[in-house]
Amino acid sequence: MIELSDEQRLLRESVDRFVREHYDFANRRRIVAADAGFSPEHWGLFAELGWLSAPFAEADGGLGGSALDTALIMEGLGRGLFAGPYLSGVVLAGGLVARGGDEPLRRRVLPGLMRGEQLLAFAFTEPQSRYNLADIETRAVRDGDGYRLSGRKSLVLYAASASSLVVSARTAGATRDPVGVSLFLVDRASPGLEESSYQTVDGHRASEVELHDVRVESCNRIGEAGDALPLIEAVCDHGVVALCAEAVGGMDALYRATLDYLKQREQFGSKLASFQALQHRMVDVYMALELSRSLTFAAARGIDQARDENERQRWASAAKVQIGKAGRHIGREAVQLHGGMGMTDDLAVGHYFQRLCAINALLGDTTHHTQRFAGVSDH
Repeated sequence: MIELSDEQRLLRESVDRFVREHYDFANRRRIVAADAGFSPEHWGLFAELGWLSAPFAEADGGLGGSALDTALIMEGLGRGLFAGPYLSGVVLAGGLVARGGDEPLRRRVLPGLMRGEQLLAFAFTEPQSRYNLADIETRAVRDGDGYRLSGRKSLVLYAASASSLVVSARTAGATRDPVGVSLFLVDRASPGLEESSYQTVDGHRASEVELHDVRVESCNRIGEAGDALPLIEAVCDHGVVALCAEAVGGMDALYRATLDYLKQREQFGSKLASFQALQHRMVDVYMALELSRSLTFAAARGIDQARDENERQRWASAAKVQIGKAGRHIGREAVQLHGGMGMTDDLAVGHYFQRLCAINALLGDTTHHTQRFAGVSDH
């Protein structure tokens, strides 16, 4: 079991308090139905509480938090079924700027991000790419002291609310080459950038983004030209562990809701919780939840202390495989044990299950990470 510091326990308590006081299921449904899909007021509160600053280095004005700190925030948000750009804007896009950007770029972007005054989104997936981070057809061609970007990006989370997009594009090489990938910070209002937003099955927001000869200055390139793939892989592994922590929070909420329902619901004159067969099923759910929690928080510490990329990838993939299996199992049990109510839109259970299914698909599903774990374990 991972031992938490006093500061980390306070962090966990503050997120849980936010969910209790500001983000019950009724509020969540109202917020998700709005155009942006999340509350700007809540985002401002996140900035005041330091959650937007937590992952960033003290030298950049952040709190110098670890992957474990991020996981604690994501677990609490997952318990509340929070919908918003924390993963996409802070962990992924913000992480790329923080790790790969030069000092002038970091000074220009990160303070506004941490104050909640501007949002970022990470545009990296393409219609053909599946989970291969190097499968990029978007091109960046030199144009004087800058570049012109052309291509299409899919499932760009919360792009419609972002002031800028972090876009992956090829400055050299063929599709799927590990070299030749570059990153650019692109103003969403740039001429030639077209964005079409939609709601995903789990209530979040995403966009299809097309770039038609979009001009980007060289000062907005993140890192060296052609060498961005290792940076993208590292930040996405941090994103994987953050997603796993969110799933743990969601699974914990499902376990508690189902247990409460079984203690209240009667059948044949007895509480459902008194039936031994159902008790055994709930024990299985609890064991899957606790194994997922332990592995996720071990992975959060492991990726920070990893000696090389193979060790980092093993931690991230091991956690994602466990989360995928446990999320499917716990979600199905929660829906089934609630009976017909578990299928209704008015009950939170089905919404948690939808989010767990979406988490399994984001940043690599169970099959992808099983294969990756096997591959890196051979080295």
